[in-house]
Amino acid sequence: MPAAEPTPTALLLLTLGVLMATSVLFSRAAGRTGIPVALLFLIVGMLAGEEGLLGIRFTDFQFAFRIGNAALVLILFDGGLNTPIASVRRGIRPALVLATVGVVGTAGLLALGARLLGFEWSIAFLVGAIVSSTDAAAVFTMLRSSGIHLKKRLGTTLELESGLNDPMAVILTMAATTALVSHEPLGWRAVADVFIQLAMGTVLGIGIGVAGRHLLARAKLSASGMYAVLTVAIAFIAFGTTTLLWGSGILAAYLSGIALGNGKLPYRSGITRVHDSLAWLSQIVMFLLLGLLVTPHELLEVAVPGLALGLLLAFVCRPVVIASLLAPFHFPRNEVIYASWVGLRGAVPIILSTIPILAGVPGTERVFHIIFFIVVVNAFLPGATVKWATRKLGLEAHEPPPPAAVLEISSTQILSGDVMSFYIDESSAVAGSVIADLPFPEGAAVMLVVRGNEMIAPKGQTRLEPGDHVYVFCQPDDRPFVQLMFGRPEES
Repeated sequence: MPAAEPTPTALLLLTLGVLMATSVLFSRAAGRTGIPVALLFLIVGMLAGEEGLLGIRFTDFQFAFRIGNAALVLILFDGGLNTPIASVRRGIRPALVLATVGVVGTAGLLALGARLLGFEWSIAFLVGAIVSSTDAAAVFTMLRSSGIHLKKRLGTTLELESGLNDPMAVILTMAATTALVSHEPLGWRAVADVFIQLAMGTVLGIGIGVAGRHLLARAKLSASGMYAVLTVAIAFIAFGTTTLLWGSGILAAYLSGIALGNGKLPYRSGITRVHDSLAWLSQIVMFLLLGLLVTPHELLEVAVPGLALGLLLAFVCRPVVIASLLAPFHFPRNEVIYASWVGLRGAVPIILSTIPILAGVPGTERVFHIIFFIVVVNAFLPGATVKWATRKLGLEAHEPPPPAAVLEISSTQILSGDVMSFYIDESSAVAGSVIADLPFPEGAAVMLVVRGNEMIAPKGQTRLEPGDHVYVFCQPDDRPFVQLMFGRPEES
């Protein structure tokens, strides 16, 4: 029987698989050289594109926009799931200012720079609006997956800013596109629209997240994997419902993740692992598709204005805005400099740059390539130097090394007990103590001791040594007493 002809679907999946595998396998090498992982995915997409090695012709901006939105929802929802409410309280005030006033200020300053380079005001403001927000995927990756341990308040502020500022950029981009289509200047309705969308996104996002938490607690699903499917559904429901009600669906997705993640969840470890994988998959697919949309020869045509605007954003616009807005919050000078420098851009501006193209605004494919240039500059410069800048400015927090083994308890039921991990350093009250001598409450016990690459089954005469990672089980009421003995728990 003759072999069947390869179908378009098979070729598509084969190509996508090869591109994804290439991106993943080269990501470690990229990290060693300082190249941001997200930028690597873009480059792989470009190399596979129409003028690249594989010659893939992909010009479907609408498909890329839809996939990009779905990917962004999953990335932001995952970021919310991993954001403790204590971190929100710590950095919410400066983050909110940066995510609103900061976005508007950045858009305005870059629009002024674009105007000085010869752009019309309408196009100049469109360019400023599109690149006005930092990228959640890039910032989350930088702070959570690169081994950088920033001081708590600064790191939390940057994470919250990146998760909260995309809605403002979306609103500004939509307003600028509408003005270009209608040939009418922006009016008071655009300002009112900002408040309405942000308010709707906040209320519905938190509400759907809390409702989802109660749903998960009461659902008796037949398979543990179904819980993660349900949380993905909650993320999409938060985005879709809010968007249809004229709110910010992107903001709702992020806040629903925070509301959901800060409650007791069944099968939490499994849910968070699935969403971490989905967030990485979303990043890879999103950046690959956006890279395929780029035409290299058109990039060369806009290299001069693109490079100029990219450098202006990195060295002038963001530093000026950050320095002025963080002044009332009394951040130290080195933290202000750092926050000014690490305003990474990524997929969000490229996705937003497809909006005027889909709206039929003439000449905006040129804007798309200019935005791509700005993103590359503002991903590569800060991304490649972020570890150096962290150490140079003295902002690396002295966190204990991660344990060689992690103890997890997975259950589809919400359990009453808590399992906490503690790092024993020389100043710990229990350092050098024998477990039997410690005044544990009735319902508490040491479950596991991780010492280097060795796992130790704890017994009464086991001595806790500096450098140990100790896993303790206790009842919720005994948690304060256990923390009084062992100190602050390690973050999972």
